[in-house]
This record gives sequence, structure tokens and C-alpha cells, in this order.
Amino acid sequence: MTAERGRDGLTVPAIAARAGVTPSTVYRRWGDLQELLSDVAVERLRPEGPPEDHGSLRADLGAWAEQFLEEMASAAGRAYIRDALAGDPDGGNAGQCSGYAAEQVRTVLDRALARGEAVPELEEVMDRLVAPMMYRILFRPGPETGPGAVDYARSLVERLLPA
Repeated sequence: MTAERGRDGLTVPAIAARAGVTPSTVYRRWGDLQELLSDVAVERLRPEGPPEDHGSLRADLGAWAEQFLEEMASAAGRAYIRDALAGDPDGGNAGQCSGYAAEQVRTVLDRALARGEAVPELEEVMDRLVAPMMYRILFRPGPETGPGAVDYARSLVERLLPA
């Protein structure tokens, strides 16, 4: 609906009509438009599948970080992040989104362990790889989250996993 009507054209009555329910049904479930948009955003931010296996921890984390940064820093990604956080007074949606990233990273780490590689702790990866990318996306967008995203993501992986 956003593509059809634009962001300002989204209303609870319009969404309810599209869904074939009354607006009161939507309000009972979500309370307001922002809570509905927040839940939709969380679903849109859910990864579609496991991260690709590139054969080593460094390659896997590098590829994952590049893709994560590219998707989250896109206009759609930023909008979903804003929506997920705006309708989330108790932090549950933020926790879900963080959980998605942690699950993806855990998959990468588990694969590396199975190959016999030394791996950092999950929280270290979240703090040193995911957190800086999210900070840049949310508060300091610039070259690192644009065309330079690949270099920025790779530099974070290099600092996390020095040769």
C-alpha cells in the first residue's frame, strides 16, 4: 500500500478496507497506525534465509556484513528500522530485530566452529560488527553506508578478526 498511496496515504481505515475488516478490528489488535507499521517493519526486517557459506569465518562474516549493511542502509531498510523502533515503547521489536542479526551471526560462527576455526563470542561480534553498522545507519549516514559500505563492512571484519 505504501507504494500505491505513499507514506502519508496510509491510514487505519484504508488498511482495514484492504484487509476486509473494520477499522475497530485493526485498532483492537494494534492500538494505532504506528504500532501496526512497527510490526510490519519487524517482519520485513526478518532475514529470508540463512547466511551463505563462503568457506571461512572471515569470508562468511564479510559477505554477511556487506549484505546486512547494504540492506539496512537502503531507503527501505532505514524506513523499516524507523518504523520498528517508533512503535516499540517496550523495546520488544528492537529485541526481535537484534535477535534476527544474532541468529544470522550465530549460524556463521557455528559453521566456522564445525570447520575447526577459532571463533569470537557472539556478543563480541554483535558489539564490534553489528553495533557500529547500526550506529552509522541510524545516526551518521554517509559514505560508509552508501557506495563505501563494502569497504566499511570489510574494515569492521578485519578489526574483529585480525590476520
